[in-house]
Amino acid sequence: MAYTVKQVKELYLLDTKLENIFISEFMAAAPGDYVKVYILSLMYANSGTETGNEAIAKQLGLEEEDVLKAWNYWENLGAIKKGFKNDNEKFNYDVEFLCIREQLYGKKPKKKSGAEGRLPEGFDDAKLKAMFDDIQRTTGRLLGGKEPEEVISWIADHGASPEVVVYAYTHCKKSRKDNYKYVGSVIKSWMEKQLTDIGKIENHLQEVDNRHYLYKRVMKALGKTRNATEPEKAMMDKWFDAMELSIDQVLDAVGKTTGASEPNFNYLNSILVNRHTEKTGGQKSGKGGKKAVSIADVHRHYDMVREQAESEAEERRAQVYGNVPQVKEIDAQLRALGMEMSKIMISRSPSKKQQASACKNKAGQLSAQKAELLAAAGYSADHMETKYRCSICRDTGLNDSGERCGCFAKMQSEAELWQISSTK
Repeated sequence: MAYTVKQVKELYLLDTKLENIFISEFMAAAPGDYVKVYILSLMYANSGTETGNEAIAKQLGLEEEDVLKAWNYWENLGAIKKGFKNDNEKFNYDVEFLCIREQLYGKKPKKKSGAEGRLPEGFDDAKLKAMFDDIQRTTGRLLGGKEPEEVISWIADHGASPEVVVYAYTHCKKSRKDNYKYVGSVIKSWMEKQLTDIGKIENHLQEVDNRHYLYKRVMKALGKTRNATEPEKAMMDKWFDAMELSIDQVLDAVGKTTGASEPNFNYLNSILVNRHTEKTGGQKSGKGGKKAVSIADVHRHYDMVREQAESEAEERRAQVYGNVPQVKEIDAQLRALGMEMSKIMISRSPSKKQQASACKNKAGQLSAQKAELLAAAGYSADHMETKYRCSICRDTGLNDSGERCGCFAKMQSEAELWQISSTK
Protein backbone atom coordinates (compact mmCIF):
# COMPACT_ATOMS: atom_id res chain seq x y z
CA MET A 1 0.00 0.00 0.00
CA ALA A 2 1.28 3.44 -0.89
CA TYR A 3 0.24 6.89 0.35
CA THR A 4 0.47 9.85 -1.98
CA VAL A 5 -0.57 13.47 -2.01
CA LYS A 6 -1.60 15.05 -5.24
CA GLN A 7 0.79 17.87 -6.08
CA VAL A 8 -0.79 21.17 -7.06
CA LYS A 9 1.10 22.64 -9.99
CA GLU A 10 -0.94 25.76 -10.65
CA LEU A 11 1.07 28.71 -9.22
CA TYR A 12 -1.93 30.71 -8.06
CA LEU A 13 -3.34 27.72 -6.11
CA LEU A 14 -0.20 27.37 -3.99
CA ASP A 15 0.61 29.09 -0.70
CA THR A 16 3.40 31.57 0.05
CA LYS A 17 4.78 31.45 3.58
CA LEU A 18 5.77 34.71 5.26
CA GLU A 19 7.80 34.82 8.45
CA ASN A 20 5.85 36.34 11.34
CA ILE A 21 8.86 38.48 12.18
CA PHE A 22 8.63 40.04 8.70
CA ILE A 23 4.98 40.94 9.32
CA SER A 24 5.47 42.25 12.87
CA GLU A 25 8.87 43.96 12.60
CA PHE A 26 9.52 44.83 8.95
CA MET A 27 6.22 45.26 7.11
CA ALA A 28 4.66 48.07 9.17
CA ALA A 29 7.63 50.43 8.74
CA ALA A 30 8.35 49.62 5.07
CA PRO A 31 6.99 51.62 2.09
CA GLY A 32 3.93 49.85 0.69
CA ASP A 33 5.37 49.35 -2.82
CA TYR A 34 8.48 47.72 -1.35
CA VAL A 35 6.31 45.24 0.57
CA LYS A 36 4.44 44.38 -2.65
CA VAL A 37 7.72 43.74 -4.48
CA TYR A 38 8.98 41.49 -1.66
CA ILE A 39 5.83 39.36 -1.37
CA LEU A 40 5.15 38.95 -5.10
CA SER A 41 8.78 38.03 -5.80
CA LEU A 42 8.78 35.61 -2.83
CA MET A 43 5.76 33.88 -4.35
CA TYR A 44 7.69 33.26 -7.57
CA ALA A 45 10.84 32.21 -5.66
CA ASN A 46 8.95 29.66 -3.51
CA SER A 47 7.37 28.07 -6.56
CA GLY A 48 10.64 27.98 -8.50
CA THR A 49 9.20 30.21 -11.22
CA GLU A 50 11.76 32.48 -12.88
CA THR A 51 10.87 36.11 -13.41
CA GLY A 52 12.63 39.49 -13.50
CA ASN A 53 12.43 43.05 -12.26
CA GLU A 54 10.75 44.25 -15.44
CA ALA A 55 7.96 41.68 -15.11
CA ILE A 56 7.50 42.43 -11.40
CA ALA A 57 7.30 46.17 -12.11
CA LYS A 58 4.75 45.67 -14.89
CA GLN A 59 2.59 43.38 -12.76
CA LEU A 60 2.54 45.86 -9.85
CA GLY A 61 2.15 48.98 -12.00
CA LEU A 62 5.54 50.36 -10.90
CA GLU A 63 8.66 51.65 -12.61
CA GLU A 64 11.52 49.14 -12.83
CA GLU A 65 13.65 51.63 -10.91
CA ASP A 66 11.20 51.35 -7.99
CA VAL A 67 11.77 47.58 -7.90
CA LEU A 68 15.55 48.11 -7.78
CA LYS A 69 15.11 50.54 -4.90
CA ALA A 70 12.97 47.97 -3.10
CA TRP A 71 15.80 45.42 -3.31
CA ASN A 72 18.23 48.03 -1.94
CA TYR A 73 15.84 48.59 0.95
CA TRP A 74 15.39 44.89 1.79
CA GLU A 75 19.10 44.18 1.40
CA ASN A 76 19.80 47.02 3.80
CA LEU A 77 17.57 45.29 6.39
CA GLY A 78 19.18 41.88 5.78
CA ALA A 79 16.02 40.33 4.31
CA ILE A 80 17.58 39.44 0.94
CA LYS A 81 21.03 39.00 -0.55
CA LYS A 82 22.11 40.12 -4.00
CA GLY A 83 24.17 37.83 -6.19
CA PHE A 84 25.93 39.99 -8.77
CA LYS A 85 26.57 38.36 -12.14
CA ASN A 86 29.18 40.91 -13.17
CA ASP A 87 31.10 43.29 -10.92
CA ASN A 88 30.76 46.05 -13.52
CA GLU A 89 26.97 45.77 -13.76
CA LYS A 90 25.50 46.94 -10.45
CA PHE A 91 21.88 46.48 -11.57
CA ASN A 92 22.33 42.93 -12.90
CA TYR A 93 21.95 40.51 -10.00
CA ASP A 94 19.92 37.60 -8.62
CA VAL A 95 17.95 37.96 -5.40
CA GLU A 96 18.17 35.37 -2.63
CA PHE A 97 15.53 35.55 0.12
CA LEU A 98 17.17 35.07 3.52
CA CYS A 99 15.72 33.70 6.73
CA ILE A 100 15.04 36.91 8.64
CA ARG A 101 14.81 35.06 11.95
CA GLU A 102 18.29 33.71 11.45
CA GLN A 103 19.65 37.09 10.37
CA LEU A 104 18.34 38.76 13.52
CA TYR A 105 18.87 36.09 16.15
CA GLY A 106 21.01 33.34 14.70
CA LYS A 107 24.01 35.40 13.59
CA LYS A 108 25.79 38.62 14.46
CA PRO A 109 24.27 41.64 12.77
CA LYS A 110 25.53 42.00 9.23
CA LYS A 111 27.11 45.15 7.90
CA LYS A 112 24.60 47.17 5.95
CA SER A 113 24.94 46.56 2.26
CA GLY A 114 22.05 48.50 0.76
CA ALA A 115 22.20 52.04 -0.58
CA GLU A 116 23.86 53.29 2.60
CA GLY A 117 26.39 50.46 2.42
CA ARG A 118 27.44 51.56 -1.06
CA LEU A 119 28.02 55.20 -0.13
CA PRO A 120 31.50 56.58 -0.86
CA GLU A 121 34.21 55.71 1.64
CA GLY A 122 34.32 58.18 4.52
CA PHE A 123 30.66 59.16 4.05
CA ASP A 124 29.62 58.71 7.67
CA ASP A 125 26.43 59.50 9.60
CA ALA A 126 27.59 63.04 10.35
CA LYS A 127 27.99 63.87 6.64
CA LEU A 128 24.67 62.22 5.87
CA LYS A 129 22.91 64.27 8.54
CA ALA A 130 24.62 67.50 7.39
CA MET A 131 23.43 66.89 3.82
CA PHE A 132 19.83 66.26 4.91
CA ASP A 133 19.91 69.36 7.13
CA ASP A 134 21.08 71.45 4.14
CA ILE A 135 18.29 70.05 1.96
CA GLN A 136 15.65 70.80 4.59
CA ARG A 137 16.94 74.36 5.04
CA THR A 138 16.91 74.86 1.27
CA THR A 139 13.39 73.51 0.68
CA GLY A 140 11.85 74.77 3.90
CA ARG A 141 10.12 71.44 4.40
CA LEU A 142 10.77 68.09 6.07
CA LEU A 143 11.94 64.98 4.28
CA GLY A 144 9.73 61.96 4.75
CA GLY A 145 8.44 58.79 3.12
CA LYS A 146 10.72 57.47 0.40
CA GLU A 147 12.64 60.73 -0.06
CA PRO A 148 15.64 59.99 2.25
CA GLU A 149 16.19 56.60 0.57
CA GLU A 150 15.87 58.24 -2.86
CA VAL A 151 18.48 60.88 -1.97
CA ILE A 152 20.89 58.17 -0.82
CA SER A 153 20.35 56.25 -4.07
CA TRP A 154 21.35 59.32 -6.15
CA ILE A 155 24.73 59.21 -4.42
CA ALA A 156 25.16 55.44 -4.22
CA ASP A 157 23.76 54.41 -7.61
CA HIS A 158 24.29 57.47 -9.81
CA GLY A 159 27.51 58.96 -8.42
CA ALA A 160 26.20 62.37 -7.39
CA SER A 161 28.13 64.17 -4.66
CA PRO A 162 26.33 65.61 -1.61
CA GLU A 163 27.21 69.11 -2.86
CA VAL A 164 25.54 68.39 -6.21
CA VAL A 165 22.45 66.99 -4.47
CA VAL A 166 22.05 70.13 -2.33
CA TYR A 167 22.73 72.35 -5.38
CA ALA A 168 20.04 70.48 -7.35
CA TYR A 169 17.48 71.15 -4.63
CA THR A 170 18.49 74.82 -4.61
CA HIS A 171 18.22 75.04 -8.40
CA CYS A 172 14.81 73.34 -8.49
CA LYS A 173 13.51 75.37 -5.55
CA LYS A 174 13.96 78.57 -7.57
CA SER A 175 11.39 77.30 -10.06
CA ARG A 176 9.15 75.88 -7.29
CA LYS A 177 9.68 72.30 -8.48
CA ASP A 178 11.57 70.80 -5.52
CA ASN A 179 9.62 67.54 -5.12
CA TYR A 180 12.11 64.69 -4.94
CA LYS A 181 11.01 62.94 -8.14
CA TYR A 182 11.70 66.04 -10.20
CA VAL A 183 14.99 66.72 -8.38
CA GLY A 184 16.01 63.11 -9.00
CA SER A 185 15.31 63.40 -12.74
CA VAL A 186 17.45 66.57 -12.86
CA ILE A 187 20.36 64.90 -11.00
CA LYS A 188 20.25 61.79 -13.19
CA SER A 189 20.28 63.99 -16.30
CA TRP A 190 23.34 65.83 -15.00
CA MET A 191 25.15 62.57 -14.19
CA GLU A 192 24.40 61.17 -17.65
CA LYS A 193 26.01 64.30 -19.13
CA GLN A 194 29.07 63.82 -16.87
CA LEU A 195 28.25 67.04 -15.00
CA THR A 196 29.76 65.86 -11.74
CA ASP A 197 30.69 69.14 -10.09
CA ILE A 198 28.91 72.44 -9.51
CA GLY A 199 31.20 74.38 -11.86
CA LYS A 200 30.31 72.16 -14.82
CA ILE A 201 26.63 72.28 -13.91
CA GLU A 202 26.59 76.09 -13.75
CA ASN A 203 28.28 76.34 -17.14
CA HIS A 204 25.72 73.94 -18.56
CA LEU A 205 22.80 75.88 -17.09
CA GLN A 206 24.17 79.12 -18.47
CA GLU A 207 24.36 77.60 -21.95
CA VAL A 208 20.86 76.12 -21.74
CA ASP A 209 19.10 79.15 -20.31
CA ASN A 210 20.84 82.51 -20.70
CA ARG A 211 17.73 84.62 -20.25
CA HIS A 212 19.08 86.25 -17.08
CA TYR A 213 22.22 87.12 -19.02
CA LEU A 214 20.11 88.75 -21.74
CA TYR A 215 18.28 90.83 -19.14
CA LYS A 216 21.60 92.07 -17.77
CA ARG A 217 22.90 92.95 -21.27
CA VAL A 218 19.86 95.10 -22.06
CA MET A 219 19.86 96.81 -18.64
CA LYS A 220 23.56 97.61 -18.95
CA ALA A 221 23.09 98.98 -22.49
CA LEU A 222 20.37 101.27 -21.14
CA GLY A 223 22.77 102.48 -18.47
CA LYS A 224 20.85 100.88 -15.61
CA THR A 225 22.77 99.10 -12.82
CA ARG A 226 19.71 97.66 -11.06
CA ASN A 227 17.93 94.40 -11.84
CA ALA A 228 15.00 94.42 -14.23
CA THR A 229 11.51 94.67 -12.75
CA GLU A 230 8.87 92.04 -13.53
CA PRO A 231 7.07 94.27 -16.11
CA GLU A 232 10.45 94.98 -17.77
CA LYS A 233 11.24 91.26 -17.88
CA ALA A 234 7.82 90.62 -19.41
CA MET A 235 8.54 93.22 -22.10
CA MET A 236 11.95 91.70 -22.88
CA ASP A 237 10.47 88.20 -23.00
CA LYS A 238 8.04 89.49 -25.61
CA TRP A 239 10.97 90.75 -27.72
CA PHE A 240 12.93 87.49 -27.48
CA ASP A 241 10.00 85.03 -27.63
CA ALA A 242 6.93 86.39 -29.42
CA MET A 243 8.87 88.75 -31.75
CA GLU A 244 11.86 86.34 -31.99
CA LEU A 245 14.44 89.14 -31.92
CA SER A 246 18.12 88.48 -31.32
CA ILE A 247 20.12 90.29 -28.66
CA ASP A 248 22.00 92.15 -31.39
CA GLN A 249 18.74 93.49 -32.84
CA VAL A 250 17.62 94.68 -29.39
CA LEU A 251 20.99 96.31 -28.65
CA ASP A 252 20.89 98.04 -32.05
CA ALA A 253 17.53 99.53 -31.10
CA VAL A 254 18.99 100.62 -27.75
CA GLY A 255 21.42 102.75 -29.75
CA LYS A 256 18.46 104.68 -31.14
CA THR A 257 17.48 105.77 -27.63
CA THR A 258 20.75 107.60 -26.93
CA GLY A 259 19.18 110.90 -28.01
CA ALA A 260 16.46 110.63 -25.39
CA SER A 261 16.99 112.56 -22.17
CA GLU A 262 16.14 109.43 -20.15
CA PRO A 263 16.22 106.17 -22.16
CA ASN A 264 13.34 103.97 -21.06
CA PHE A 265 11.71 100.67 -21.92
CA ASN A 266 8.55 102.13 -23.41
CA TYR A 267 10.54 104.16 -25.95
CA LEU A 268 12.74 101.14 -26.75
CA ASN A 269 9.65 98.93 -27.04
CA SER A 270 8.01 101.34 -29.53
CA ILE A 271 11.14 101.19 -31.74
CA LEU A 272 11.22 97.38 -31.69
CA VAL A 273 7.47 97.01 -32.27
CA ASN A 274 7.57 99.38 -35.26
CA ARG A 275 10.51 97.49 -36.77
CA HIS A 276 8.78 94.15 -36.20
CA THR A 277 5.52 95.44 -37.73
CA GLU A 278 7.35 96.71 -40.83
CA LYS A 279 9.16 93.37 -41.16
CA THR A 280 6.00 91.24 -40.86
CA GLY A 281 3.86 93.55 -42.98
CA GLY A 282 1.62 94.50 -40.07
CA GLN A 283 0.39 90.91 -39.54
CA LYS A 284 -0.33 89.78 -36.01
CA SER A 285 1.35 86.70 -34.66
CA GLY A 286 -0.59 83.58 -33.80
CA LYS A 287 -3.39 81.62 -35.36
CA GLY A 288 -6.66 83.25 -36.29
CA GLY A 289 -5.23 86.73 -35.78
CA LYS A 290 -4.74 86.17 -32.06
CA LYS A 291 -1.73 87.59 -30.34
CA ALA A 292 0.97 84.95 -29.83
CA VAL A 293 1.57 83.80 -26.28
CA SER A 294 5.02 82.50 -25.42
CA ILE A 295 5.77 79.71 -22.99
CA ALA A 296 7.31 82.36 -20.76
CA ASP A 297 3.95 84.21 -20.77
CA VAL A 298 2.14 81.05 -19.66
CA HIS A 299 4.62 80.45 -16.83
CA ARG A 300 4.26 84.07 -15.72
CA HIS A 301 0.52 83.49 -15.57
CA TYR A 302 1.13 80.36 -13.49
CA ASP A 303 3.33 82.44 -11.17
CA MET A 304 0.61 85.04 -10.78
CA VAL A 305 -2.08 82.43 -10.01
CA ARG A 306 0.16 80.54 -7.58
CA GLU A 307 1.39 83.66 -5.77
CA GLN A 308 -2.18 84.86 -5.37
CA ALA A 309 -3.23 81.51 -3.84
CA GLU A 310 -0.24 81.50 -1.48
CA SER A 311 -0.83 85.12 -0.50
CA GLU A 312 -4.48 84.37 0.31
CA ALA A 313 -3.42 81.35 2.40
CA GLU A 314 -0.94 83.50 4.30
CA GLU A 315 -3.67 86.03 5.06
CA ARG A 316 -6.00 83.28 6.32
CA ARG A 317 -3.17 81.84 8.43
CA ALA A 318 -2.44 85.23 10.00
CA GLN A 319 -6.14 85.70 10.73
CA VAL A 320 -6.37 82.32 12.50
CA TYR A 321 -3.17 82.92 14.47
CA GLY A 322 -4.56 86.25 15.61
CA ASN A 323 -7.92 84.81 16.68
CA VAL A 324 -6.67 81.45 18.01
CA PRO A 325 -3.04 81.82 19.25
CA GLN A 326 -3.00 78.19 20.40
CA VAL A 327 -3.07 77.08 16.74
CA LYS A 328 0.16 78.98 16.08
CA GLU A 329 1.80 77.24 19.05
CA ILE A 330 0.64 73.82 17.79
CA ASP A 331 2.02 74.52 14.29
CA ALA A 332 5.40 75.36 15.84
CA GLN A 333 5.34 72.08 17.79
CA LEU A 334 4.39 70.13 14.64
CA ARG A 335 7.33 71.65 12.74
CA ALA A 336 9.69 70.70 15.57
CA LEU A 337 8.32 67.14 15.57
CA GLY A 338 8.79 66.93 11.83
CA MET A 339 12.44 67.90 12.16
CA GLU A 340 12.85 65.28 14.87
CA MET A 341 11.19 62.66 12.66
CA SER A 342 13.61 63.39 9.81
CA LYS A 343 16.58 62.95 12.13
CA ILE A 344 15.19 59.65 13.41
CA MET A 345 14.60 58.32 9.88
CA ILE A 346 18.21 58.78 8.81
CA SER A 347 19.69 57.58 12.09
CA ARG A 348 20.85 54.03 12.78
CA SER A 349 19.51 53.91 16.29
CA PRO A 350 18.22 50.42 17.24
CA SER A 351 15.19 52.06 18.83
CA LYS A 352 14.33 54.35 15.92
CA LYS A 353 11.08 52.46 15.23
CA GLN A 354 9.83 53.20 18.75
CA GLN A 355 11.04 56.82 18.54
CA ALA A 356 9.30 57.33 15.20
CA SER A 357 6.09 55.79 16.55
CA ALA A 358 6.17 58.14 19.54
CA CYS A 359 6.63 61.16 17.24
CA LYS A 360 3.75 60.06 15.01
CA ASN A 361 1.46 59.59 18.00
CA LYS A 362 2.36 63.02 19.37
CA ALA A 363 1.82 64.64 15.94
CA GLY A 364 -1.55 62.91 15.66
CA GLN A 365 -2.63 64.25 19.04
CA LEU A 366 -1.53 67.78 18.15
CA SER A 367 -3.30 67.64 14.76
CA ALA A 368 -6.51 66.48 16.43
CA GLN A 369 -6.23 69.28 19.00
CA LYS A 370 -5.65 71.79 16.19
CA ALA A 371 -8.71 70.55 14.30
CA GLU A 372 -10.86 70.93 17.41
CA LEU A 373 -9.62 74.49 17.97
CA LEU A 374 -10.31 75.44 14.34
CA ALA A 375 -13.80 73.90 14.42
CA ALA A 376 -14.63 75.68 17.70
CA ALA A 377 -13.62 79.00 16.11
CA GLY A 378 -15.75 78.32 13.02
CA TYR A 379 -12.91 77.42 10.63
CA SER A 380 -12.67 74.34 8.39
CA ALA A 381 -9.77 71.93 8.91
CA ASP A 382 -8.08 73.08 5.66
CA HIS A 383 -8.80 76.80 6.12
CA MET A 384 -5.11 77.75 6.39
CA GLU A 385 -3.89 75.52 3.55
CA THR A 386 -2.97 76.92 0.14
CA LYS A 387 -5.82 76.25 -2.28
CA TYR A 388 -4.01 75.76 -5.57
CA ARG A 389 -5.97 75.87 -8.81
CA CYS A 390 -4.43 72.53 -9.80
CA SER A 391 -3.71 70.02 -7.04
CA ILE A 392 -1.46 67.92 -9.31
CA CYS A 393 1.19 70.50 -10.25
CA ARG A 394 0.37 72.99 -7.47
CA ASP A 395 0.13 75.71 -10.13
CA THR A 396 3.67 75.24 -11.47
CA GLY A 397 2.76 73.69 -14.85
CA LEU A 398 4.89 70.58 -14.20
CA ASN A 399 3.88 67.34 -12.49
CA ASP A 400 6.04 65.24 -10.14
CA SER A 401 7.84 63.64 -13.08
CA GLY A 402 8.84 67.01 -14.52
CA GLU A 403 6.40 66.67 -17.42
CA ARG A 404 3.93 69.33 -18.54
CA CYS A 405 0.75 69.12 -16.47
CA GLY A 406 -2.67 68.50 -18.01
CA CYS A 407 -3.83 71.96 -16.91
CA PHE A 408 -1.29 73.68 -19.18
CA ALA A 409 -3.67 74.12 -22.13
CA LYS A 410 -6.27 75.81 -19.93
CA MET A 411 -3.65 78.11 -18.43
CA GLN A 412 -2.38 78.93 -21.92
CA SER A 413 -5.87 80.07 -22.93
CA GLU A 414 -6.13 82.17 -19.78
CA ALA A 415 -2.71 83.69 -20.49
CA GLU A 416 -3.89 84.76 -23.95
CA LEU A 417 -6.88 86.59 -22.45
CA TRP A 418 -4.66 88.02 -19.72
CA GLN A 419 -2.18 89.33 -22.29
CA ILE A 420 -4.91 90.85 -24.48
CA SER A 421 -6.58 92.60 -21.54
CA SER A 422 -3.25 93.95 -20.25
CA THR A 423 -2.51 95.65 -23.59
CA LYS A 424 -5.88 97.41 -23.93
